[in-house]
Amino acid sequence: MALALAVGFPASARLFEEGERADRFWVIRTGSVALDIQIPGRGRAVVETIGAGHLLGWSWLCPPCQWHLGAEARSVVTAWEFDASAVREQCAAHPAFGLALVTLVAETIGDRLRATRTRLLDLYGPLGGGPSA
Repeated sequence: MALALAVGFPASARLFEEGERADRFWVIRTGSVALDIQIPGRGRAVVETIGAGHLLGWSWLCPPCQWHLGAEARSVVTAWEFDASAVREQCAAHPAFGLALVTLVAETIGDRLRATRTRLLDLYGPLGGGPSA
């Protein structure tokens, strides 16, 4: 927590965009954030909404360190913000901490992949709510 910075975001604020440089991450304290993907010809589609206690951002850990999703505050959000470089330095200096953090991030990646898969099946799957051919 020595690396944490208390931050806040107003409702509707874009926290990051798909493809941008990922150089930080957050732990949500209050409020909620929608994670979205850009769908060509359709715009943004929300794949998951996360709230208090959840990790926001994992792309900072994996080169090339670019966001895989976009994020928008659904309500006023308070969070702990962490600088990715400083955290990676701590992981290198303290391997047990690094392993614990990477394990947490891996769990988050799995959760986000499952949520994205489910949302894409909702949008494009044969049983989706779209119009019939």
